[in-house]
Amino acid sequence: MQLPSALSFLVDKAIDVADGEAFLTELAARLVADGIPLAGAALTQAAPHPIIGRRTWLWRADTGDVIEALNLTGPVASGPSHIARDWLAGIGSGIVQEDFAGATSDGAILGWVASRPLHESETTLLREVARFAAAPLALLAARSTLAALLTAYLGRRSAAQVLAGRLRREAGETIEAALLFADLRGFTDLSESAEAKEVIAALDAWFDRIAGAVHAFGGEVLKFIGDGVLAIFPIGERDASAACDAALRAVAAARAGMDHLNRTRAAQGAPILSFGTALHLGEMLWGNIGTADRLDFTAIGPAVNLVSRLEGLCRPLGHTLLLSGTFAAATTTPLLIPLGEHSLRGIAAPCAVFTVPPIDRVPPQ
Repeated sequence: MQLPSALSFLVDKAIDVADGEAFLTELAARLVADGIPLAGAALTQAAPHPIIGRRTWLWRADTGDVIEALNLTGPVASGPSHIARDWLAGIGSGIVQEDFAGATSDGAILGWVASRPLHESETTLLREVARFAAAPLALLAARSTLAALLTAYLGRRSAAQVLAGRLRREAGETIEAALLFADLRGFTDLSESAEAKEVIAALDAWFDRIAGAVHAFGGEVLKFIGDGVLAIFPIGERDASAACDAALRAVAAARAGMDHLNRTRAAQGAPILSFGTALHLGEMLWGNIGTADRLDFTAIGPAVNLVSRLEGLCRPLGHTLLLSGTFAAATTTPLLIPLGEHSLRGIAAPCAVFTVPPIDRVPPQ
């Protein structure tokens, strides 16, 4: 006896789909080919993510399009997704069928709505689909969990390398980018005078502002180093000038975010948080280093050394943002202020240093 097209897909091919969107698109199309009068379909899965509780993919039969909805409210409650149920009820006959794809209520949920009431045999097929879908959806969830965990702890670039199987010490890749190094001021004093939970809360708030700004303008955070951040704005799809301009906009956004945070902290009697930032343009090497069985992705090279040393000049020069001469030559931002050439520890040649108005000067120590 020949299996319905949908069940054949689940048995033979579903294990190879890339994500929930592809899974739902193919499965729904197969069900339509089997004669099920679908108007829409939905797939809801728990999302192992720091801020996303659940992901729902919604498919329309009239267009074949899939849209994704995210639940950002925290822990996932067991039971059907009200997002999926409400959406499905709005596009079909109003009769929605939802089935757990697995033996327990904390697994994936498949939802269906038809253009007419379903016959008993059609309802039975949809329930069989949910039963056969349990295994491939569990595998899809496991892959998603691994990717989310690696991205959360390693960052997007390193996670992609690990998922691709780079598990040995290697020379790595050369990345041309605008480099950003930012460091929180007064963190040592804060950590010695405040309770541990207050210190962690301050660090989290700082990283939210700087990393959020970096990501908003197309950058990537490579490393959190104590209370410091190393980020890049890669050159490739955009040229060097665009990358440098994006880095400057990210610094401005981070500064605005920190100003807002500091107003709240001041109202609570908490100490103000300030930071210094350096920007440079150059090449860095990004690769696996460490022992044979304990590795870390690390950025090395003259450009990394220079941007970190340059940030160390923020306090002596009385500015919170410094640009290298190489960066200044590439950016389209006008009215750069030259601060002269300065020697950097461990760097052979003096570095031309610039800043950008208006920049608040570092208050006297």
